[in-house]
Formats: sequence, C-alpha cells, structure tokens
Amino acid sequence: MRNRRHRSRAVVALATAALLGTASLTACDAQGGDSGAPGGPSAHDKPSPKPTPSWDTTPRSLAAVGDSITRGFDACSVLSDCPEASWATGTDAGVRSLATRLLGKERAASHSWNHARTGARMADLPGQVEQAVAERPELLTVMVGANDACRSTAASMTPVGDFREDFTAALRTLRSALPKTQVYVASVPDLKRLWSQGRTNPLGKQVWKLGICSSMLADPDNLDTAASERRNSVRDRVVEYNEVLEEVCEKDRRCRYDGGAVHAYRFDGGQLSHWDWFHPSKDGQSRLAALAYRQITAPEPPA
Repeated sequence: MRNRRHRSRAVVALATAALLGTASLTACDAQGGDSGAPGGPSAHDKPSPKPTPSWDTTPRSLAAVGDSITRGFDACSVLSDCPEASWATGTDAGVRSLATRLLGKERAASHSWNHARTGARMADLPGQVEQAVAERPELLTVMVGANDACRSTAASMTPVGDFREDFTAALRTLRSALPKTQVYVASVPDLKRLWSQGRTNPLGKQVWKLGICSSMLADPDNLDTAASERRNSVRDRVVEYNEVLEEVCEKDRRCRYDGGAVHAYRFDGGQLSHWDWFHPSKDGQSRLAALAYRQITAPEPPA
C-alpha cells in the first residue's frame, strides 16, 4: 500500500508539474515571448520601420511666394519685373535659380511656379499660398516682409502682431491642403545696409525719389538725429519681423528658417541692381539662390 501511495503521489506531482509548465508556456506566448516554432523569427528579430525623415533634401517640385525680390524686380531693366532672373524659379543661366539647382533645367521648366508679386506684403501671403497649393509643390519658398517695413513713413509700417497673424494664417492655409509640403523661409534683408550701399550712387538716389522704400530711403544724405532715428526704427522693425518668421516656422516640423542668413548677407555694389541700387542684381539673385540651395539640401537646419 505504501508503494502504491508513493507511486500515486509521484504521478500526481509529475502531472502537476506538466500542467504548470504548460501554463507557463501559455503565459509566455500571451506576453509575446520566444515561444514560436523552433528556428522561427521572434518579435524581437523583426526589423524596426525606418522613421520618416522630417526634411527631404531632394524635393521634386517648387513654388515660390513673396515680393519683388522673388520677381527679379530691377534685375534686368529699370522699374520692371524680370522673373527669368528670380533666385527661386528663374531660367537665366547666369543666375542658376534654386529650381534649376534642385530639379535640373528641364524639370524646373515644368515643375516650378512663381506666385510672388512686386509690392506684396505679409497680408498678401495667405492668398499667394492659396494659389500655390493648386500645383501641390513639394517645396514652398517664402521671401516676404521688406514691403511691410518699406512704407511711405516709418509710422505706417505693418505692426508686428499683424505680421505674425498673417504669416500664421498663410502656413495654416498651406497645411490644410498640403500637410507634407516643406517650407523654406528666407529672412528679410537688412534694409539699412542697402541704404548705406546705395546712397553713394547718384543714379540710385534719383530712382529712390520715385518712392522706393521711403521709410528708409527718403532724404538719403540726411544724417541728422531725426533721420537716423527713422532709419533705425525701420531696421529694428525688420529684426522683429525676422524673429516672428523664426518663431512661427519653428512650430512647424516641415518648415526651415534660414537662420537670418539673407538678413546677414552683405550685399555690395556688384549684387545690387544698377538701376535702383536696392534690389538684387542678377549676381545678387544668384547669391540668394546659392544660399537657399545650401540650406535646403543640408541634413540639418542652420544653427
């Protein structure tokens, strides 16, 4: 009897151990453990999906919005647009526009569009963006803000709050239609430096009298306190505009601000229009194209 009881207890113990072992395996399976078929791949062996890059350095189409600089104003003849010399979408071989550098000459002809308008201010940007989204570009370039500072008087410059509201609205318009389109935002040029360069040229100063950026360029040879304060107020407003461009752009993971590169660029006589000594010449347009190309194709945004 003792042997039978001993054998019975042993059988029960073995059965219990087997059941516990099965339960353990089942629990391991439920938790995603390595309980697959012998030699089969486990969950840990599966390759992780590659994250989608937040910035594509090789966009295949481009639309430009902005003001007279992007229209190539005064780059070819006095007081007229010259879009073929535009830094963004121009076809002039000497300029080598951003579109040509990114897409090649043939593709740039069919996959780049210029919606900029001479005289445009930030308030016009939402409408330009609305036009641009129809082409569904992979990259949108933005260069606007100079005309918000270039008013008839310094007192009539666009308030910073309005500038921010309109830029935010423009990006919202883009994102509602094209959530994946990338945006390159150029800073507003240093208008006071352009005054200091152009004021030495008699022809340029004659053209300025026609009303180009009066808040900065009026009475170009007047260096008294009031004139200096006026120019400094325009310079300071441009700095504030650039701060807005940077801050709003930073909130959009597919937006890249130029880090103030255009504002810091020291245009000289060779890069300025020989008609108004204020807008970029073809050489100046080429420098803008090269600057944009370097920043757009860089793996990381400017520090």
